[in-house]
Amino acid sequence: MPSATAPLFALAEPFAPLFDPFGFGRAAADYWRDSVERSILYWDVMRQRGNEYLEHIEKTRPTVLGFDTDIVMEGETLPRPVNYELLRVHPPEGVETDELARPFVVVDPRAGHGPGIGGFKPDSEIGIALRAGHPCYFIAFMPYPVPGQRVEDVVEAEVTFLRHVAELHPDSEKPMVVGNCQAGWQIMMAAALEPELFGPILIAGAPLSYWAGERGKAPMRYTGGMTGGSWATHMLSDMGDGLFDGAWLVQNFERLNPANTWWDKQYNLYAHVDTEADRYLQFERWWGGHVVLGGEEIQYIVDNLFVGNRLSTAQLVTSDGRRIDLRNVRSPVVVFCSQGDDITPPPQALGWVRDLYDGVDDIIANEQTIVYCVHDKTGHLGIFVSGSVSRKEHAEFTANMDYIDVLPPGLYETTVSKASERPDAELIERDYLLEFSTRDLDDLNQVVKHSPEDELRFATVARVSEINLGLYRQFLQPWIRAVSTPESARWMRKMHPNRMGYRLLSDRNPMMSSLPVMAESVRKHRHELGDDNIFRVYEDIGSSLISRSLDAWRVLRDRALEKAFLDLYGQPLLQSLVGLKGAVEGERQVPGSEPERRRFIQRRQQEVREQVAQGGAHEAVMRSVIFVLGGAPATDGRNFRRLQASRSELEPELRLEDFKHLMRDQFFILKQDREAALEAIPELLKGLDARTIDGHIEHIEHVLAASGELSEHAAARFERIKALFGKARPATRRTARRSSGASGNSRTRTAPASGTSAKRGTRQSASEASRVEGQAQAAPKADAEPADAPAAKAQARTEAKPAAEAKPETKPEAKPEPKPESKPAAETKPEAKSETKPAAEAKPEAEPKAAQAATPTSSEVGNDAEKAPAATRRRSTGSPRGQRRKR
Repeated sequence: MPSATAPLFALAEPFAPLFDPFGFGRAAADYWRDSVERSILYWDVMRQRGNEYLEHIEKTRPTVLGFDTDIVMEGETLPRPVNYELLRVHPPEGVETDELARPFVVVDPRAGHGPGIGGFKPDSEIGIALRAGHPCYFIAFMPYPVPGQRVEDVVEAEVTFLRHVAELHPDSEKPMVVGNCQAGWQIMMAAALEPELFGPILIAGAPLSYWAGERGKAPMRYTGGMTGGSWATHMLSDMGDGLFDGAWLVQNFERLNPANTWWDKQYNLYAHVDTEADRYLQFERWWGGHVVLGGEEIQYIVDNLFVGNRLSTAQLVTSDGRRIDLRNVRSPVVVFCSQGDDITPPPQALGWVRDLYDGVDDIIANEQTIVYCVHDKTGHLGIFVSGSVSRKEHAEFTANMDYIDVLPPGLYETTVSKASERPDAELIERDYLLEFSTRDLDDLNQVVKHSPEDELRFATVARVSEINLGLYRQFLQPWIRAVSTPESARWMRKMHPNRMGYRLLSDRNPMMSSLPVMAESVRKHRHELGDDNIFRVYEDIGSSLISRSLDAWRVLRDRALEKAFLDLYGQPLLQSLVGLKGAVEGERQVPGSEPERRRFIQRRQQEVREQVAQGGAHEAVMRSVIFVLGGAPATDGRNFRRLQASRSELEPELRLEDFKHLMRDQFFILKQDREAALEAIPELLKGLDARTIDGHIEHIEHVLAASGELSEHAAARFERIKALFGKARPATRRTARRSSGASGNSRTRTAPASGTSAKRGTRQSASEASRVEGQAQAAPKADAEPADAPAAKAQARTEAKPAAEAKPETKPEAKPEPKPESKPAAETKPEAKSETKPAAEAKPEAEPKAAQAATPTSSEVGNDAEKAPAATRRRSTGSPRGQRRKR
């Protein structure tokens, strides 16, 4: 209200209770005044939105990126020019980056909007990476394409940009690449063509399998079928004189949620106009920054991706004959999607895994690591815009990217939990904990919800689209191109409803000239209304009813659309007319089930088996650490600290990149043939002296102690590793250690889950009794060295029964009991003199422990592996009957 009326209201206020005892009149007057003020401020915000839109689209390089940048490379200068460019992002004040750290490259979607959403806020993908110390780059684009620009040209330009980033950071690891939405499938295409350039890849809200989806959700996948295919897209490009207006794509997105587009977003601004104006204007500057795509580009996208679904089935071929097969990607791929995303639902983000692979064994044989994270409620834009998502999921992905980089080939699901809500919160250094779980295709199908019947329907749509496109090009396209001109195309873009809404509500409309003055007066004398006003409560109730009504209409519309699609394209007659059978047998063959693919898997598995015994101490130590931790990195980021400790403790001379390759190779070998990989450890350690082997065991213990006490299962595995290392110890040193163990001087260990040092020494001495034939002859020589250990000598003579023919004087001190043929040599109880009684009694107790330590405790180990240590002992000591024949 104007300031001149304020004294009148102040004068009448003391008498208001007399005329309005219940306060309804005053509440109504306050609400009326507040609603008028909010209306003026609302329309003024809309006027500012229009002005910012006009200012934004008139820029040569419009972007909403919230950081300062420098142009590093322009795509227009490439041999195949494009409207893309590579930018170096400068960190904000107070933030420093490390030039030796892994560079981050963020690619924004070109799906109707302008660039910058990946660095829209300080808590964005770029902001998180900068605060983590990584140098950051951003791949942006201009509003209009270069004439003749194709999708292949854009992919090649992105490859060139990444190659240049790698040249700028020669001492760093390969760059991590983040592809948002539409940029995700472009990045995957580039990684399939040039896999050696890419580090880990994060694709957020990126559709890769366009036929996938759950019935009752994701209605956008039916759009192509209900419009008769891609001919409508081609017609709009022809009307635009070879250019496709991105405003049509934005309009499709807005129609998915009419309640939000037509009411919720605008009402939220109106209801909170005093606090929401800046946020609304910032977002609308990006949402309304429509760009233009080339006609050839959009036609390629619709024909091959939206309708044809050829990317996820390895059917795309470049103009120079290269097949784009996502199985060629060698970098770990992290897929981030959300159940609340109606533009890219989880089935479309993850369906490509099922399309390409017949099982997890196929993924492993292809040496590919795929990690997926399914958010429970955030929307499409929230995946790469929401501050809460960035501070949680994106921050953890960034912090654990090195950990993801060493994950073995396979399929994993990751979840993020709050550290303060966990019972082991004191062991977690960060606010959140990133946990990994192994998955198979049956688990993935719970998300993808594959339907062969629906897939046959979409295959029918693809055939119908080809027919309709051919008819359009033959009969209608010549007429449309004849009447389309550059000027008519420009006016058609200007008159698009989405663009007109911005232009009409701007200072270029004379009817808006008085609005700034009125808004300024209201801001000076604003009378905000409290939320407890009864009429304001009624307003919120009315708004909720309108929103729910629009939602109900949307559900009815989507169900009717889905019903029409399923009935129309599910007809056997139509499927037969387009060349498909009217049954499920017409489904295309999965690439992973092809005979040549199965032969490839078998060949890769054979190659791995041949590499089991290749290497040295580095491979043995890494293999042992991996096995103790369960055959793969354990379930959360704390295990990465173990791997980091293993690098500094075990292999300090290795570069981080070489260390990761070593870890992945050993993971892969253990995954393919665990028992053969473990039995090859002594061969890898062959030629090392006992002191070096003991040092490796100590280092492994330090690594395992990096994140607390080992579980019972892991401790049992560690005992087996120590037994395998004991087999590799030279003969003289092994016998001396056995003597030392018998006299009570066994070396102590520091592993927290290994038991007491005395038990470890006994187990180690017992496990060393399993050795190859011929070591017994060296035992007496070793026994003669320690002169001050009579008990140790007696025990050594007792253990050296196979060499009795060489040392007959040992017979009176330890001879077998009657009927030795009924028991193996390792289980006989020798009679020893009084001075050798402690050592003689220790042996039968230690041998079962050795057998237990040398036998796998995991349920995954077969019976053959359990019998192997006993067979080794029998070969080493020989049977009593054989000894009698020799004597």
